[in-house]
Amino acid sequence: MKTIASFTINHLTLLPGVYVSRKDNVGDAVVTTFDLRITRPNAEPVMNTAEVHTIEHLGATFLRNHSEFGSRIVYFGPMGCRTGFYLLLAGDYESADIIPLLRELFAFIRDYKGEVPGASAIACGNYLDMNLPMANYYGARYLEVLEHITGERMKYPE
Repeated sequence: MKTIASFTINHLTLLPGVYVSRKDNVGDAVVTTFDLRITRPNAEPVMNTAEVHTIEHLGATFLRNHSEFGSRIVYFGPMGCRTGFYLLLAGDYESADIIPLLRELFAFIRDYKGEVPGASAIACGNYLDMNLPMANYYGARYLEVLEHITGERMKYPE
């Protein structure tokens, strides 16, 4: 089998950032997949499932309700390795195009208090596996990256 593109990225030099993972043509449309890398792979602990799950609920809710981008959100969800999230947008985008959106999103996650949207037995298949304080922490941590992002954190390392 052919190695998929995401397995060819050098994860030993990958820093937290916002990367275009791929662009796919779906009919006449382009779907851009972003790699929102929150922790440094293989160099620091991965996020636990509870905070990943909480970020997923908060992120999906925020993004799908966003006044400008809501209709372009295809998917927001965690990477299996638990070092970040994938964001799929309808349209042809570069990393710099979505930095303002991500700053809004992660400020929302950092500041969110109260009941996590969809965190009930009726709405979620694993609603007890949530950790809002750690989601707030990772929101703040990633927001720092986004506030000071440079080109090296918006293009995959060679």
